[in-house]
Amino acid sequence: DEGTSMWMVHPSFTWGEWPNTAVIHIDAIFHAVHLIPIYDRNFVLPEIGPHNSYDSFHHFYVNRFADHHAFKIM
Repeated sequence: DEGTSMWMVHPSFTWGEWPNTAVIHIDAIFHAVHLIPIYDRNFVLPEIGPHNSYDSFHHFYVNRFADHHAFKIM
């Protein structure tokens, strides 16, 4: 996104509208990322909380401005 200088991502689905998933080896994970929901022009419903926010939104920004010290590489 040129306005925010952040990448935009969204979940991938198969033809049957099933989530496109895969099992990956733990060595393939480099570090965690901070996803920020891309909000609509409407108000966010009060029922949306940290436990269901990833299921409630369909597009996200990858926060590249998060402090790299917030996540450790193990």
